[in-house]
Amino acid sequence: MRKHKLQSKIRNFSIIAHIDHGKSTLADRIIQECGSVADRDMSAQVMDTMDIEQERGITIKAQSVRLDYVKDGEHYILNLIDTPGHVDFSYEVSRSLASSEGALLIVDSTQGVEAQTIANVYIAMENDLTLMPVVNKIDLPSADPLRVLEETEEAIGLDCTEHNLISAKTGVGVKDLIDSIVDTIPAPSGDENAPTKALIYDSWFDNYLGALALVRVYDGSIKKGQLLKMMNTKVEHKVLDLMYPHPLKKQKTNEIQTGEIGIVILGLKTTESIVVGDTMTDAKNPTPEIIDGFEPAKPFVFAGLYPIDTDKFEDLRDALERLQLNDSSISFEPESSAALGSGFRTGFLGMLHMEVIKERLEREFNLDLIATAPTVVYKVLTTSGEELMIQNPYELPPVNHIETIYEPYVKATVFVPDEFLGNVITLLNNRRGIQKKMDYINQRVLLEYDIPMNEIVMDFYDKLKSTTKGYASFDYEVTGFRPGNLKKLDVLVAGEAVDALSIIVPEEKAQARGRVFVKQLKELIPRQLFEVAIQASIGKDIIARETVKSTGKNVTAKCYGGDITRKRKLLEKQKAGKKRMKSIGKVNVPQEAFMAVLKLD
Repeated sequence: MRKHKLQSKIRNFSIIAHIDHGKSTLADRIIQECGSVADRDMSAQVMDTMDIEQERGITIKAQSVRLDYVKDGEHYILNLIDTPGHVDFSYEVSRSLASSEGALLIVDSTQGVEAQTIANVYIAMENDLTLMPVVNKIDLPSADPLRVLEETEEAIGLDCTEHNLISAKTGVGVKDLIDSIVDTIPAPSGDENAPTKALIYDSWFDNYLGALALVRVYDGSIKKGQLLKMMNTKVEHKVLDLMYPHPLKKQKTNEIQTGEIGIVILGLKTTESIVVGDTMTDAKNPTPEIIDGFEPAKPFVFAGLYPIDTDKFEDLRDALERLQLNDSSISFEPESSAALGSGFRTGFLGMLHMEVIKERLEREFNLDLIATAPTVVYKVLTTSGEELMIQNPYELPPVNHIETIYEPYVKATVFVPDEFLGNVITLLNNRRGIQKKMDYINQRVLLEYDIPMNEIVMDFYDKLKSTTKGYASFDYEVTGFRPGNLKKLDVLVAGEAVDALSIIVPEEKAQARGRVFVKQLKELIPRQLFEVAIQASIGKDIIARETVKSTGKNVTAKCYGGDITRKRKLLEKQKAGKKRMKSIGKVNVPQEAFMAVLKLD
């Protein structure tokens, strides 16, 4: 056994932080410092491999890399797991932390602690990780590292006596940080003689190699040619090949040992039997218990995705199936709409996740899509005692069959400078928020609110940023269902309900929302040869109405002078024709109408 293969020389660690605090840039500097990527091959955010990640400047998929590092003549293996900072991708953070012994907590020296910093710290603490406070961006003129360390101690309760000050951009302090990682983060524990026990913490599909599983080995080892069993799905697969992760050049190996992280190639055509969070073990000599403490990703936001070209329905199905191989958090099932044709009810983790998936479908698979207004999952108790989970407002039973509608609530954490506190409290109160906590920390306020998830899925984040000039940060976690006084708001165009425009709203806001909605639709629906009524209704009650005026044709243009009765006769004939058209005419609702629901407030 070569010296650097020893378990005591392995360090598994993640980088956690709020969005834009410099996680991916620090990952670049650590990779460079370890000499794992030649300078000519180095690019900014080398671990963000998707085009959409590079363009938006955000990390969407957590990535891993195995690095070699020499300290005082000793050879160490560093397994670095970069994680996303955006709230929609926090499930990627939980799976990465489940595979680590330590975490670097990055805090921006100009902005201090933010909402997601706190959220990620709690996940790390639940996994009993060794936390290392790191203050980044010390090269900026407005940097105040001592204030930020004090704020970190106050907001999180973390002892910051031992800390690292760095600039990931210039590389200052990065070598000292790597030395601290080797000294501070414990080596992985585990019995190398026990039966194989490994956690699958990511899976994706490769066009050449088939389904791949990224695993952390807790006990024993995984060898090439070994028959492995998945403990939850009970499926058995033979290991075709093994590799160590690297963003540019993956290194092949014959064995992944205790405490190591590696990629297992099973040659499968789908990732269905490789469930993230499952435990891999030896088929002939299995481990007695599975690895627990892993949170599977649950979709919270649902929207209909429909191809504009109705012939592309099967193409959309194929595209969703292929995307699901790389992102196990997407769920989808077919649905049809009278207005939009056939499509899929798709589940996402949040609004940014929905945007990213829609953009990837359009770019990578050349599809033109309409997305309906996003909704959350409601729990409905019917008068007959049945419990229904409703993802689509149109599926809601008739009013007289509903006993109670329960809606999902979240615990929202907002960090805001005290000068904007009034604006934020007003916004949260307007969204039916209930205040739970308010703490002052260095001219900033930490707010905790219970708020219905329905109130934050549309434009809450944009509104929060605009009312605080971009200074507020926001994070949430789903806490469960509570009863709500909710009603289904339907939209009728020319007397026909447009199923894809139905939304569920609080009763006290129904009238105002209905009025705003029909007013917006009046501007968006093109004029027809007959009058079009746009109505908002709750059950059988019409609560708002607007009318799109008809386009007039001058039927009397050919009458030059002469008897007025001739003109009247032609106008009456036109009027009768329009009346008949009104009863049989069809109105096409444009795509902008479905987007108008998103801007309702």
